[in-house]
Amino acid sequence: MSTSALILIDIQNDYFLSFPDCKMPLPDMENAARNAASLLEVARSKDTRVVHIRHVAASAKAPFFHPGTEGSETNIIVSPIDGEVVIKKQRPNSFMGTNLEAVLRNANIENLTLCGAMSQMCIDATARSAVDLGFKVTIVHDACAAAGITHAGIEVSADKVHAAIMAPLASSYAKVVTTADYL
Repeated sequence: MSTSALILIDIQNDYFLSFPDCKMPLPDMENAARNAASLLEVARSKDTRVVHIRHVAASAKAPFFHPGTEGSETNIIVSPIDGEVVIKKQRPNSFMGTNLEAVLRNANIENLTLCGAMSQMCIDATARSAVDLGFKVTIVHDACAAAGITHAGIEVSADKVHAAIMAPLASSYAKVVTTADYL
């Protein structure tokens, strides 16, 4: 039995420009989701454990992923199928306040492949936590999407935010690869 799992993090409608009521558009979400769908297709064909993570806001005051809305649902491109685990979370770290670690340990999972959104939040927090818990982590960076940010009056584009997150993860925490290299 495989000791690997594909973890799809927050590939939810509120991030997609193509979703009519998009609350937090990520510039490269469509492309990242297509790459994640390719990873998912291969994982399913190889009977690799698949875990879908869904962020559901703790409050209606949150800017997106409001409970019970279509925006908080997993995008159709990577919809879960019967037998795949779906874990809801309220924090960037997919392990915090969830049963993710127990699900993985019970299945004797050692190796995690991460994809999804946002690179600078949930991918980063989950990858670092996973390594601290003893998992080996691979991040498929072109199956992840970031948001642009502003800090101290400096605007940083989404692609630069993404690179600034992937670089330290690649140097200390994870194997960071493209979809093509992974497949």
